[in-house]
Amino acid sequence: MFRFFFLLSIGISILYNLGSNVFLKEISYVTQALTAVMQLAVTMDYSIFLLESYETQKKKIPDDRYKAMGTAISNTFVSVLSSSVTTVAGFLTLCVMTFALGGDIGIVMSKGVLIGVVTCVTILPSMILVFDKAIEKTKHRPLIKSLEKPSDFITKHYRFSLLVFLILCIPALYGSNHVKVYYNIAQSLPDTILSNIANEKLEDTFEMNCMHIIMMDKDLDPREKTAIVEEVEEVDGVKWALGLRSVVGPLIPESMISDSIREMLQGDEHELAFICSEYVSATDEVNAQLADINEIVKKHDPTAMVIGEAPMMKDLQDTTDIDLKKVNFLSVAAIFIIILFTFRSISLPAILVLVIEFAINVNMAVPFYQGKSLPFVASIVIGTIQLGATVDYAILLTNHYLTRRLNGMDKKEAVSKAHRASMLSIITSGCSFFVATFGVSAYSQVDMIGSICTLLSRGALVSMIAVIFILPAMLLLFDPIIVRTTMGFNKNDKKRVEVKHEA
Repeated sequence: MFRFFFLLSIGISILYNLGSNVFLKEISYVTQALTAVMQLAVTMDYSIFLLESYETQKKKIPDDRYKAMGTAISNTFVSVLSSSVTTVAGFLTLCVMTFALGGDIGIVMSKGVLIGVVTCVTILPSMILVFDKAIEKTKHRPLIKSLEKPSDFITKHYRFSLLVFLILCIPALYGSNHVKVYYNIAQSLPDTILSNIANEKLEDTFEMNCMHIIMMDKDLDPREKTAIVEEVEEVDGVKWALGLRSVVGPLIPESMISDSIREMLQGDEHELAFICSEYVSATDEVNAQLADINEIVKKHDPTAMVIGEAPMMKDLQDTTDIDLKKVNFLSVAAIFIIILFTFRSISLPAILVLVIEFAINVNMAVPFYQGKSLPFVASIVIGTIQLGATVDYAILLTNHYLTRRLNGMDKKEAVSKAHRASMLSIITSGCSFFVATFGVSAYSQVDMIGSICTLLSRGALVSMIAVIFILPAMLLLFDPIIVRTTMGFNKNDKKRVEVKHEA
């Protein structure tokens, strides 16, 4: 029955988030489609934290469930709030994108995470207290009683994990950096929609792939207009170019051109010319063709512009390439700083970000080795979202390790006990993230949405595996550096670090 109240509480927070979008006036259809599943995936942990804390407090205070819940809320709020900071930071970095979809997803999802925190410590506790007796009657034994043996095996053979990490690094980086990305939005939509059917018929019947439009000054010398059209026709891949002079002929004075023809190609300030290309939009061939056409057009009319679907796709590619670098850098920097202040350590942020970035590269490399291409939006947002949403796995394990290490345990015992304490929670969180996003990826007919959810679902599992297997090995390997670069290990410092991040 707990599951029902988990989903009901998260469902309410999703409704609040979607309802509050009215203040944004409008949001993208991609954001609308992804909000519910992403909010469910990234906020499910908060409900699990509250339940675990409440069950612990009930054992300590069996006679007063209200007091037990109050203590659980107090403890959970601190850990959940600190846990949500990294997730919110990841989403907020999307807001710096010049491509408006990034800011759209960033604002809506940041708002959703904060609403999820509030509902977790207000609505969910109320439901649990009201239906506590029914919940107790429907409880069952845990499916996984203990993970001590697998945990001991993993920490004992940490050198093997390091070897796997080193072996996979180069192919993961290469695949991630060379995965094919497409910018043609129509390609992400089903073949059965009317626009794609129409484009296919145009190509089959008239051998038309895409059209460019030259918008030039109406008062430009007629000879210059004619020269533009004639020179553009000589560019590789141009099937034909059509301007006003092409319609009426070069011998007809402009004063004798009929108004019906003039209205089709001339406005108050500009005149249009059409170019039919044999290349497909958003390809290297058409981009090179556009560069040649732009050079010709600007030579005759510096104020003229080449517009249309292909030029728009080229601008989109140039814009999002800059956005990708900017967002990735800022997301890593923001989360690095948050972990820096959380653990008061210089080395731990680098180790944690390294592990999750490795998981991100492995995730992004999979489509490359599968021979698949990704929509441009997926390639931009996945790194930020996977980093922000799954770095909590690494923070949870590291928190347990650092607390035990500061309490005097040697590195092997600290890592071993930290791994035992956090392994089940990490698996639960990672699998919840996977299940929440995998369903959408399986049935979505829009490739842009399906690809994002596929990357998120696979990324949750890859991050989970990386944290469970590779992070303990990193902590054992770099323990001497961690001790020297983390506050609290200095013998002259009587104050120990109190790490408040328990999530």
